[in-house]
Amino acid sequence: MNPLDMFREKFVVYRKVLDEAGENKAWDTLFDGYPERQRKNMGKFLEKHPTLAEAFSDAVAPYKQIGMDMEVVDISNNDIDGVLEIQRACPCLKFGIHSDFKFDKPCHVICEMDVAATQAAFPGLKGTILSRMADGDCVCMFKYERKKK
Repeated sequence: MNPLDMFREKFVVYRKVLDEAGENKAWDTLFDGYPERQRKNMGKFLEKHPTLAEAFSDAVAPYKQIGMDMEVVDISNNDIDGVLEIQRACPCLKFGIHSDFKFDKPCHVICEMDVAATQAAFPGLKGTILSRMADGDCVCMFKYERKKK
């Protein structure tokens, strides 16, 4: 599926359920099965590499195929295996997909859900959104960390 179509489909479903049943039901509907998909998609990188930086770096090329311009920075320190994922491009913002569905920003439906699904898929992995292009920042930045193995 074309990445823009994938994002658009998420907004279609979220808007429909939000209008019919509210925020909690919309989140739950879109989140259903997401951790399992995230485990399948990211698991192959995390299982192949001992560090988050190596795993996320290996994922740069596939992310590029869906329109992301991703940089990875190893921030491991002391007993923490950590990585910054920096996204220089947001296809949703670039093409205004979220606006078509009357959302001010794409972050809640796309990025917040992605971080939540990643945490659910990989117990012990903590994810945080540090900056958002939708808020006027120059990049979207995510921090992921876990105890070193």
